[in-house]
Amino acid sequence: MSTLDAIRQLIRQGYRARPEDLSGMVMQAATLLGVTSLVIYVVDHQQRELLPLQGGDAPRRTRMMVDGSVAGHAYSTLAPTFDEAPDGGRVLWVPLLDGSERMGVLEVAAEQSLGEQAVADLATIAALVGELVVTCDLYSDTIEQLRRREPMRLAAEMLRAQLPPLTFATSRTTIAGILEPCYDVGGDAFDYAVNEDTAHLALFDAVGHGSSGGMRAVVLACIALAAYRNARRGGVDLTATYHHLDDAIRAHDRHGLITAVLAELDQDTGVLQVISAGHPSGIVLRDGRVVTVLPTPTALPVTLGDRRPPIVIRHALEPGDQVLLYTDGITEARDDTGTPFGLDRLVDFATRALAEELPAAETVRRLVHAILAHQQDCLQDDATVLLLQWHGPTRPLP
Repeated sequence: MSTLDAIRQLIRQGYRARPEDLSGMVMQAATLLGVTSLVIYVVDHQQRELLPLQGGDAPRRTRMMVDGSVAGHAYSTLAPTFDEAPDGGRVLWVPLLDGSERMGVLEVAAEQSLGEQAVADLATIAALVGELVVTCDLYSDTIEQLRRREPMRLAAEMLRAQLPPLTFATSRTTIAGILEPCYDVGGDAFDYAVNEDTAHLALFDAVGHGSSGGMRAVVLACIALAAYRNARRGGVDLTATYHHLDDAIRAHDRHGLITAVLAELDQDTGVLQVISAGHPSGIVLRDGRVVTVLPTPTALPVTLGDRRPPIVIRHALEPGDQVLLYTDGITEARDDTGTPFGLDRLVDFATRALAEELPAAETVRRLVHAILAHQQDCLQDDATVLLLQWHGPTRPLP
């Protein structure tokens, strides 16, 4: 297996590659790697299906569900997973990652068994292919169109272009977020950044839903995202960030209203600072149980911030703690009998998912899908989750 030659070839071809070229490129790399074929699958926006990226000499494949498939298990657990091929050969499913962001899976078909080193080498190839998928997606609509299973409403198109990747991870911190519905959002948004020793997080819920109200709410959410980033990049503290947001939204629409939670984590000490501006309270989980429900509200919703100064809450995390932030579309989602999903159900689901030691991204994926199932896949409001896991102080890179 000539892994280095395959990497060199993929990098060289990747400089001028179109998305339509990727399938053929990885098939050429398969020969160098000593395997029968390589097939790229990307995940749809709702993270329910794995969709083959066809083209070139790649064998024809059909879409498959994430839940209940071997490929989906590799995607969900971030672990390379073996399967038997119909012709008696071996199939290895490798997570397709861009950093820690899950893009799909890579199917590896081989006539012979693959040893531990071969699996590790193929994981390296999958990481490179994941980055090529993301790069090609920046200047073409091909992959984006493949990932869409429904038409995207204009408000959703506008908002989703502003969101950060769904997952980020370092040796100290993992952050995972998700927003539903995918194709017709109301006014929820989230953002995060990690600058030196500080992790910054924000969750917004702009008032308004439906066609006209949704667009107004999305405009407010986009302004809030821009104002939040503007303040964060200006190096101001949490209180000044809240006031900057408040001033920016009021200057655009004094009758607009946004609830928000703003948080900062010192990754060296584990000290978490939070402002909850009329927003549902976050929860801190430790060893599979809730240890703290963060106080709320500690500030008025945005556009009312000139009436009362915000209060910053401080909480000391311990290594391994998780902080779950959410919008009211999570707890207020109702089934056909009118029963809300509720905070108790949210806590129970989160603690069970964390007990299974699932990746943070998989925890939030399953949580939002549970909300959708509770409401028969017809959300009456956006459902947004942001999960922070603090692993502990500085640790050397492996």
